Amino acid sequence: MERTHDLPHHVIIEGRSRATVSGVEDVESFDENGVTMVTSRGTLVLTGSGLRVDRLSIDKGEINVEGQVDAIEYLGDTERRGFLSRLFG
Repeated sequence: MERTHDLPHHVIIEGRSRATVSGVEDVESFDENGVTMVTSRGTLVLTGSGLRVDRLSIDKGEINVEGQVDAIEYLGDTERRGFLSRLFG
């Protein structure tokens, strides 16, 4: 997938209990411990506990996540793993 860099990208963390991310192109995976998403500026991993996607709009490129936010990390292209490699370790 070619990144367009056209979508404005912002990350807002509110009190470590809510994250709002714009510039989201795709959500690769999510569960209560993490959300991995492709943004216009790279792959972003948000980790924590009790995480849930409150709102997702791929058309607008926005996601809201609620729960305990512990860390955010951008992955380099070499660290990006495909679905099968994540599934089978």
